[in-house]
Amino acid sequence: MTVYTGHRLAALIADRTGQPALAHDADVVGRVLPLRVGSHAADELIDWSRAPDDPLYRLLVPHRDLLAPADFAAVEQTLRDGDRDRLRLVVDGLRERLDPHPGGRHCGELRQPYPETLLVLPDQDPRRGRTCPTHCASCFRWPRYTGDPARERAFGGPGALSAHLAGHPEITDVVLGGEDPLLMRTELLDPYVTALLGRPHIRTIRIRSKAVSLSPQRFLDAPDADDLLRLLERVVASGRHLTLLLHVSHPRELHPEPVRRAVGRLLATGAVLRTQAAVLRHVNDDAGTWARMWREQTGLGLVPYRMLVERGAGARRCFGLPLATVLDIHAEAVRQQVQGRAPAVGGPVMRTECGPLAVDGIVRLQDGPAFALRALRSRDPAPAGTVAYARFDPAARWWDELIPYGPGDRILIPGKPLTPADVTGG
Repeated sequence: MTVYTGHRLAALIADRTGQPALAHDADVVGRVLPLRVGSHAADELIDWSRAPDDPLYRLLVPHRDLLAPADFAAVEQTLRDGDRDRLRLVVDGLRERLDPHPGGRHCGELRQPYPETLLVLPDQDPRRGRTCPTHCASCFRWPRYTGDPARERAFGGPGALSAHLAGHPEITDVVLGGEDPLLMRTELLDPYVTALLGRPHIRTIRIRSKAVSLSPQRFLDAPDADDLLRLLERVVASGRHLTLLLHVSHPRELHPEPVRRAVGRLLATGAVLRTQAAVLRHVNDDAGTWARMWREQTGLGLVPYRMLVERGAGARRCFGLPLATVLDIHAEAVRQQVQGRAPAVGGPVMRTECGPLAVDGIVRLQDGPAFALRALRSRDPAPAGTVAYARFDPAARWWDELIPYGPGDRILIPGKPLTPADVTGG
């Protein structure tokens, strides 16, 4: 697969759109956000004739709105001045400010967010084939691609995973995430899976992936594609429940024939394929798009799972929407789904630092309207399933912008100890 970055990406944009200004914008933004576009996305997904307003152009191609106007102007001016040292200072400063995980939590880590669940972010080395061919502009893991070793964290690989599992028999559910695990060469992914299958207390394995829609060749004609499918079959044959949690943001991602063939091959392994995505401004911010996407996914044998709230990584001002708007989109999409005889989908859900927090709706209370917030999971099992209320704010986009409705409705602040009275997100 051909991958376009830097000047080659700018040339591609100018050629496909006929708009040199869009290529210039991509060059400026690309100095800060290390985005790249693979040939599958370029040839099969993006409608270049509609740029920059095409939904998949917005999602996959660097564009001006990804940076605040003042930040864009600062990088642009430094490029014009030709001062490379000044450019590095400006870019490093912006990356530090925009980094959603300034502590460096991007890869190479084990975390146990709940007593029964372990999140594994495998050790990653792009030189060994571990990077996405296309980077979504909304992805909060973009700092991993800057090449700064300070942003990486190693935990010891499959050996450390086995040791952790040996000391925690309460773990039954393991999630493989971080950069796309299904893009790992099978020989590198196999030891992680083998470590899980060696522990009888592991009953559920989930793998988060975007590879099906952005790199379907991985499951069709890659040199080790068949080996990967056999590895997944091995998990299912062991009696574990295997779920591939696919991120699909727009119905057009599933239209290319290679994608549909890849979906068929993965379903044949016995794995369950669920889908989820965030509501993104200019990408999928209307109910009709979601209803159509869910219907098409169901027709392919996929299981629509959740609608997420955009968490606001560096490009929050570009993609984020008010919670009230997201609620309206979800409610109308579900209504259309019911009419279409397709299953309703959960959401909207905020995946906060402490657990998933569902926004169940807007309710009328004695002192005015309020958001009803429900903790789906938490580190302490006591708050799970409980409901708290936050004062209605038509502009609020995220849980840390909300004000508790009453003394008993405190929203957990990141870093504070969890108590049974808390309602948490994750």
